[in-house]
Amino acid sequence: MGLDTIKVYFDGNCGLCSKEINYYKKIDKKNTFDWINIYNDDTDLNKFGITKPEALMELHALDKDGKMHKGVDSFILIWKNLSLLWRVLGIIVSFFPVYITAKFIYKKFAIQRFNKLGYCEIKSTNLS
Repeated sequence: MGLDTIKVYFDGNCGLCSKEINYYKKIDKKNTFDWINIYNDDTDLNKFGITKPEALMELHALDKDGKMHKGVDSFILIWKNLSLLWRVLGIIVSFFPVYITAKFIYKKFAIQRFNKLGYCEIKSTNLS
């Protein structure tokens, strides 16, 4: 049984994250997404065994088939469900060399952003 929308779980406490999500909300003319601020409510992710620190570290998205995506895969899912220009970006980032590079860069960025925000949970969890 499929979902009506793609659920995107984002860190609403991060200014950069919120700015980007607000942009996506504005261009999502078909209301394809359900945007969930997991800084305030992570109960959905608990059902998938995803801890709050893991969820705050990297973007997560649940596709309409019920498959969970994480990090770059979440962005690809979002981009492929927006306008043509974004779909093309999603396809390009899906290609192996670009995909591997994007995953590496995103992981490094996510760790740096997370530590900069000073979330204490990451200190006791090895997510690198």
